[in-house]
Amino acid sequence: MTKATEEREELISSIREGVAGVVKQFDADYWLERDEDGHFPEEFHRAMADGGWLGITMPEEYGGSGLGVTEAAVMMHEVAGHGGGMAAASSVHINLFGPHPIVVFGTHEQKSEWIPRLVSGQDKVAFGFTEPDAGLNTTRIKTFAEKVPGGYRVRGQKVWTSTAQVASKIMLLTRTTKYEDCKKPTDGITIFYTDLDRAHIEAQRIPKMGRKAVDSNAVFIEDLFIPEEHRIGEEGKGFSYILHSLNPERILVGTEAVAIGRDALGRAARYAKERIVFDRPIGMNQGIQHPLAERWMYLEAAWLMLMKAAELYDVGKPCGAEANSGKFLGARAGYDACLQAVLTHGGFGYAKEYHVERLLREVTVTRIAPVTEQLIQSFIAEKVLDLPKSY
Repeated sequence: MTKATEEREELISSIREGVAGVVKQFDADYWLERDEDGHFPEEFHRAMADGGWLGITMPEEYGGSGLGVTEAAVMMHEVAGHGGGMAAASSVHINLFGPHPIVVFGTHEQKSEWIPRLVSGQDKVAFGFTEPDAGLNTTRIKTFAEKVPGGYRVRGQKVWTSTAQVASKIMLLTRTTKYEDCKKPTDGITIFYTDLDRAHIEAQRIPKMGRKAVDSNAVFIEDLFIPEEHRIGEEGKGFSYILHSLNPERILVGTEAVAIGRDALGRAARYAKERIVFDRPIGMNQGIQHPLAERWMYLEAAWLMLMKAAELYDVGKPCGAEANSGKFLGARAGYDACLQAVLTHGGFGYAKEYHVERLLREVTVTRIAPVTEQLIQSFIAEKVLDLPKSY
C-alpha cells in the first residue's frame, strides 16, 4: 500500500468515525418521532452543520472541505445508516451537490455570499426543478422568467420541491425562452438562486409514504421578482449546468439506499438470533438465514459499483454508466433488504417499535428518484450496449 493510499484510507476512516459520532446522538426513536410529527430535524441539521459536515464538497475558499464524491458517499452512508433513513439523508444531502451550479458557474461574489451560509447551516435551500406536466423531461418545463428592468418576473408551478416549508432560499429552473422558440430543446433554460419569498411563492405540503420530516411540496409562483445578480451563469444555458450534478446525485442516493438496507439487515439478523420459536432461535433456520445472506451479497455488490463510480468521478473520468448502475443496484438491494427485514420480524415487522417498517417506507423513494429504474435501463441499453434509443 502506497503512502497516498494509506492517507486516503485514513481520511475515509476519519470521516466515517466523525460523522457516526454525530449521527449516533440521534437514535432510531428520535427518527420515529420525526416520522410521526413531521417536524424538520433541526437539531440534527444543526449538529451536522456545527461539525462542519454540510460543507464537505464545498470549496475550502468558501468555508468547505473541498472533498470529492467518494468522501461525500462515505459521509452519507453514515448519515442514512443509523436509523434515520432518507429523512436524515435528505436533510443534509441537498447541500452536497444540489448547489453545484453555484460552485462551478457562479461569480466570486455569488459564491462568497451564498456558499458560507449553506456550509454553516444559516440557509436551507429548496430546489424548484420538477414540474407536474414535465416530470423527468426537463426540457418541457413551463415556469417562465420574463426579462424586466433589473431582473426577471417569474410565474409557474413546481412539484416535489423538498424543504420548501423551512427553506430560506430556492434554486429555480426556469425557461427564459419558450420551448417552441428554441433551436434545440435544451436551449432557453436558466437557473436562479434567490430568496424564497413567501409573498409570491406558495408551498403546499404533499402527504407522502415516507421521509415525512423532510417536506415535499407543490409550489406555485406568481409575479416573483428575481434580481439579475441572482441568475447563475448565462441566460439560457441552465440545462447544461444541472448536468454537472446528476452523476454525484445518483451515487449519493444509491449509497444512502445501501446504508438503509444494511441498517435493516443488521436489525433483522439481531432479531433472528434473539427470537425463540419452537425452542430455538429462528436464525437457526435456513429459511431465515439464506434470504438474509443473499441480501447481504447484493448490498456489498452494489456498494462496490457505487465506489467505482465515485472514484471515476473524482479523477475526472466518465462515470455515467457506473453512477446510474450504482443507483439502480443500490436502490434495489436496499429495498429488498428492508423488505426481507420486515418479513424476518414476522408480525413484529409490521410494528413501528422495531423500525424496519419505517426503513422500508424510507428506502422506497430511492427506487423512484432522482431517476426511475426504467430510464436507467434505457440509458444503459443505449449508451453501453449501443442499442437504438427507445423514447
